[in-house]
Amino acid sequence: MPIRLEPRDVTADLETFNSVLIVSCPICPAASLAMEKNKPLIEFFKNGLKTEAFEDYVKSIREPLEQRGVRTDAFTMRVPHPLMCLWTDGQRRRLLKRAKDFEAVLVLGCYSATHTAKETVKGADCQVFQGMQEIGLANATVKVRYPMRVELDAHPLPGKLRMS
Repeated sequence: MPIRLEPRDVTADLETFNSVLIVSCPICPAASLAMEKNKPLIEFFKNGLKTEAFEDYVKSIREPLEQRGVRTDAFTMRVPHPLMCLWTDGQRRRLLKRAKDFEAVLVLGCYSATHTAKETVKGADCQVFQGMQEIGLANATVKVRYPMRVELDAHPLPGKLRMS
């Protein structure tokens, strides 16, 4: 059961930086935005394993930054897996190596992902910001459509789980 996330306005957080690395987890942010936008999670023959709603969101962050002259790049784990919330030593080393070239790291994920990024980049000279906030747990029925299209039929849970 993924965590339901919603985007935070990070414009003010990032306004003084000349370089931003956008770090994203492969499951919760993509599933949340696919449900919010009522778009497929996966359309394999159109986007591969990428989620169009999530890719559009990352683009909506990068474009205004790049228009201001800010250098941006994106980083994610290479393969989603059942232990997606647990980063391997190799993933952490990859993140640290990439983060050393940036002034800011924007994490598109939950508090745990942001904490992991902060712990991982301690040796780099960059600041870490959380770009999404938890609003609850996600509950959905997965529907697989031909050809290789995965949709999420969201089921709202009663109330909202707020994290601080």
